[in-house]
Amino acid sequence: MRAFREAVEAGDLAALEALLAEDVVFASPVVFKPYPGKAITAAILRAVSGVFEDFRYERELTGADGRDHALVFTARVGDRELSGCDFIHVDEDGLIDELTVMVRPLSGAQALAAAMGAQFDRIAKEAEARSAAAS
Repeated sequence: MRAFREAVEAGDLAALEALLAEDVVFASPVVFKPYPGKAITAAILRAVSGVFEDFRYERELTGADGRDHALVFTARVGDRELSGCDFIHVDEDGLIDELTVMVRPLSGAQALAAAMGAQFDRIAKEAEARSAAAS
């Protein structure tokens, strides 16, 4: 999805959040249970933007119906290099309703899990505050 890619590459977190449906579901590469909702997904995306270094998209694939997208990327977390893919599905309004991220190798996923885990209390509080403000 071009708009998502451009927002990520520009570091435009407000534009990124505007692309998310209220009922978006985020599936993490390192946590089994998905995270439902715009507030938590946006908070996770803001946090990961500070964790990934040397992030760049390398390829973009789009399904025949235009609602499924795959963005292949490379990045670094500390001294660990990783590659991954953002799998995106958009709803009938063109908003992201599913975002699944996968990364490899295991050492990169472990570094990502540790870096994000260290921030997760802050992420959860930020999401809770945004949800309350939106209500």
